[in-house]
Amino acid sequence: MDINLSQCFIAVDDHDKALTFYRDALGLEVRKDVGYGGMRWVTLGSPTQPGVEIVLEPPVADPQATDADRQAAAELLGKGLLRGVIFRTDDCDATFERIRATGAEVLQEPMDQHWGVRDCAFRDPAGNMIRFSRPAD
Repeated sequence: MDINLSQCFIAVDDHDKALTFYRDALGLEVRKDVGYGGMRWVTLGSPTQPGVEIVLEPPVADPQATDADRQAAAELLGKGLLRGVIFRTDDCDATFERIRATGAEVLQEPMDQHWGVRDCAFRDPAGNMIRFSRPAD
């Protein structure tokens, strides 16, 4: 039995700003853009990984969520406390320079980590930390 990653979700508060980062700065392709009940979901992915999708969704996508839940999620998102994703790259330094050139907020320049990767980090427009890593040789 094989189990493979299909989708992961990233909370965003402005899908258009998020698209500028994920599509334009990172080069991911938009696969779906769906609205329902005043909410919006945008699915993106790497052309080299057709079976894996990243879904940009509202901070609380459950229509049954309370206003207090929505407020709490918005506050966590605004503080950058919701988890993003880690992308693998074959050249961390070149990836860093390409993304930095788009004006993305830099959290960490490329550096070798003691756990065996070279990585860097940015903040997406919603405040999520997005990392890019290359395994050590």
